[in-house]
Amino acid sequence: MQMMKPATLAAWLGLTLVAATCTGAENYPAKSVRLIIPFTPGGGADTVARLVGAKLETQWKQQVIVDNRSGAGGNLAAELTAAAAPDGYTLFQFNVANAIAVGLYPKLGYDPLKDFTPVTRMGSSPFVMVVHPGVKAGTVQELIALAKLKSGSVTFSSGGSGSSTHLAAELFKSMAGIDIVHVPYKGGAPALNDVIAGQVNMMVVVPVLALPHVKTGRLRALAMSSTQRSALAPELPTIAEAGVPGYESSTWYAIVAPSRTPAGLVARLNADFRRAMDDAQIQARLLAVGIELTGSTPDQLSKHMKSEIEKWRHVVKTSGAKAE
Repeated sequence: MQMMKPATLAAWLGLTLVAATCTGAENYPAKSVRLIIPFTPGGGADTVARLVGAKLETQWKQQVIVDNRSGAGGNLAAELTAAAAPDGYTLFQFNVANAIAVGLYPKLGYDPLKDFTPVTRMGSSPFVMVVHPGVKAGTVQELIALAKLKSGSVTFSSGGSGSSTHLAAELFKSMAGIDIVHVPYKGGAPALNDVIAGQVNMMVVVPVLALPHVKTGRLRALAMSSTQRSALAPELPTIAEAGVPGYESSTWYAIVAPSRTPAGLVARLNADFRRAMDDAQIQARLLAVGIELTGSTPDQLSKHMKSEIEKWRHVVKTSGAKAE
């Protein structure tokens, strides 16, 4: 039998690999798909996963198993995914907590940029800055002026040290050049309750928790943390336009696969997830709880992950935040 020349052999192997990759994508999924969520059931991350997962089930004719694996700020779920086979049957909902974890934890059992293959962004939710009605500040600029009048006189609550609500306020504190005092709680709900009670002055919090109290007058909303005005409260300015140029923070969700997942399969996953997220009913249901679905290319997600990791690494370092 005549041997192939090296160049011919390389070309044949390349075509074989492409064909195998494409075939895998075309036949995918042939069994149920596990989508690992790093939080307990019932929250925003879980809601997004279950609604989009249900739509994918109708597209794929296969079950999407939403696997809630909370603990260690999302790190346990991330480690589980990083160790999984790169065959598309184990996916992970990477989120802002995983980006924060890089700066927050001295050692991680995974590398968020090397151990995962980005698939697509899923959605995001801005924060809303609220104060107790007794605080003499009706705008962001007035709040900044109040904080500067007497250093350490303004307090803010959060869902815990190193949480997204904590660091969103720390970012505001740094960019505004003010000294406000952190009061951590074990969860966003009790943190907000003490702002409502007047025990703490302010909080940067998810809209679904705060806006109902804004409508009843128990809280005063000053601004949203997004880059553009939010459909949730279009009358509110962004923090950036209200006096802190360049400010942006949000809680966001994305889909990643284990590293070395074939490019053809990643492309198939990206297209299928984005098609599911285009469903108008799903978009409306999630917008009602403050989450806007926004897809992306894998490359766009990769750039976003890198940017967020560096951004929150810096905030963790300057604030001195520690993992609880």
